[in-house]
Amino acid sequence: MAQTATPAPAEAASSVDDIVVTAQRRTQVLLEVPLAISALNTETLTNKGVTNSANLATAVPNLQVSSPYGNTQPNFSLRGISVANEYNANQASPVGVYIDDVYIASRTSQGMGLFDLDRVEVLRGPQGTLFGRNTTGGAINFITMRPDLSGTEGRVEAGYANFNTVSAQGAVEFTPVENEFGVRAAVNYVKGDGWLKNLAPNGRDANSVDTLQGRLSLRWKPKDGPVDVNLRAYAGRDRGAQAGIHGLYGPSSGTGFFEINENRVGDNKTDAWGVALNIAAELSPTLTVTSITSKDGGKQDLQQAADGAPLDILDINWKSDFDQFSQELRLNYDTDKIHAVFGGFYGEDEITTDNLFNIGSALAPGVNGGFFQHYRQKRKSWAVFAQSDFVLTPKLTATAGIRYTKDDGQYRDGFAYLFGGNIGGPVTPIASTVPCPTPAGTCAYDPAARYNIDGESDAVTGRLALAYSFDNGVLAYASYSRGYRSGAFNGGGYTSSAGITYIEPEQVNAYEAGLKGRFFDNRLTLSSAVFYYDYSNQQVQDLRAGPVSFLVNAPKSEVYGGEVEFGYRATPDFKLNGSFGYLDATYKDLTLQGVDLSGNDLPFAPKVTAQLGFDWTFAHPGGGALTLSPTVSYFSRQYFSPFNEKNAPGTGQVNAELQQGAYAKVNASLSWVRDDLTVRAFVNNAFEEKTYSYGLDLRGAGFPFNFLVPAAPRTYGLTISKAF
Repeated sequence: MAQTATPAPAEAASSVDDIVVTAQRRTQVLLEVPLAISALNTETLTNKGVTNSANLATAVPNLQVSSPYGNTQPNFSLRGISVANEYNANQASPVGVYIDDVYIASRTSQGMGLFDLDRVEVLRGPQGTLFGRNTTGGAINFITMRPDLSGTEGRVEAGYANFNTVSAQGAVEFTPVENEFGVRAAVNYVKGDGWLKNLAPNGRDANSVDTLQGRLSLRWKPKDGPVDVNLRAYAGRDRGAQAGIHGLYGPSSGTGFFEINENRVGDNKTDAWGVALNIAAELSPTLTVTSITSKDGGKQDLQQAADGAPLDILDINWKSDFDQFSQELRLNYDTDKIHAVFGGFYGEDEITTDNLFNIGSALAPGVNGGFFQHYRQKRKSWAVFAQSDFVLTPKLTATAGIRYTKDDGQYRDGFAYLFGGNIGGPVTPIASTVPCPTPAGTCAYDPAARYNIDGESDAVTGRLALAYSFDNGVLAYASYSRGYRSGAFNGGGYTSSAGITYIEPEQVNAYEAGLKGRFFDNRLTLSSAVFYYDYSNQQVQDLRAGPVSFLVNAPKSEVYGGEVEFGYRATPDFKLNGSFGYLDATYKDLTLQGVDLSGNDLPFAPKVTAQLGFDWTFAHPGGGALTLSPTVSYFSRQYFSPFNEKNAPGTGQVNAELQQGAYAKVNASLSWVRDDLTVRAFVNNAFEEKTYSYGLDLRGAGFPFNFLVPAAPRTYGLTISKAF
């Protein structure tokens, strides 16, 4: 999905040091913040081909994005911390995702396209003080464009790409009352055919796209005074074909890598909506109060042929409805010596799930059946927090912060049953499996039986840091921070209630040191960090005999590594940019299915990630600027499972299949800009690298195949945009 914003010519582009961020809940220049942050403005997102949250890994070191459902329900892995082998919609991401400082609990809603953004801030490392729970890995904040209360402006864009993909975006802003009241509206539409060719007779191609999103922003600053009111509302829907997978059939069976042989390709239907009210009032030159109230919701209806074959072996309907509310109140106190933030937070979210698992020959050879699962999960979270920067000397600043979080969870109306019946036809319940503590088929069917449990967790998190500014403006810092991910219910328990428990929260103690600044007459900007994590209780899935899926804690893991990001403007017309990340993330204590996995790599944690690109304005034909912007992204081998290449005895597992070897991908764009007109040609994955983005063990569950999700092939196209 292309960006609505028009990229500026290279000579007008902002350097990384010019980007203003709000990572510490106040406005600061990026290179003056003692945190590991990647800030991507609209130009950077466009040039690097980042059109949705799933593409962010090509622009941020030590970040991976994966999903069993294509672009839907992305799993973010930041410095090795992720949901691991967990795929259920009720789980919270350990990398917190925010839209304009509003926490988005639903992972399905996190997969929407990026459009009309001011910037994206990716904060690496635990953010347990100012951002709160579920940020053990870090936080990603999508910051939208808002009215600037001056004049009228807008832009429109249209594009066409291979796979018959048509896109249209637009944004318009007008100011009914200058300096007081402004309105901005934006829309994003993309529709295209599937890029995984289906070889089955009359088979539907997979991974098509059909999305429509809109956003309305109102800003009111009465009499251009100290009160600033921002109201944002958005809604979006996706109706693309499901993500195709390689299962029973795949390249090893003669199918091409970008082909499938599947008799049932369903729809990925997702919806998301929300409204947020941000009111900031400057009470005095040193004191500002901010209130953020939000209400968000959505739903998913994902039809997934999980067998990758023209046979009815495993077909799943993942269906959930989401709803959330949050309220945050912050007080900022700023003087020459103290920059403090105090606040409180309340949030609640609810998910209602109705999943259907159709399994061929589930009851006997040729006798089909499966499982139906229903539950409702509600979580409530309260927190109070404070953080302050103390300017000890003109060069030395100390930071101290603390947060207390209390989380309560409810698992209600849980029931599941084994049934007989064919896909799409009537089903006959045979046996209750939830509630039922014994293997599937051993408890008589009871339509009135329900399973309810409660859970609670709390944590004290915080941050301590020292930052020193040298005479040349270079910033050095060292910090300790603690992150927390709340306890969780197992949403994957449907064959037995024995696996439906509330497990312990995750915790990370992180130590980090960094250096960032400007060099060579400000032509080079550099940001670097090294880190060490003591990581405990990662929440992972453990499939046991029955089969019963348990959500368990990995007692101890260790993560260490480093990152470097740079931008170098060699001439006014040539800027080089790049990043490098090194990561060593291993389990120190973990046993799943009776197998000792200590020493294995954490999933979705390649040891090396690197990006290198440039923006080169090399000609000025027709009175415009012609700019070439290629980027190469490299990723070393990564595993998709905590088992790595180990197998549980007697399961038939082949976990060595669940990995992706080292690879590099090239994206590039060529833009011609004259005044307010931009013509842009682009290509992503130019050399059509064949890679997998996700893998899941199904052999251990008794199926004769694993589940592998191919990443996109080469895509290319043209966009034309006009600003006014």
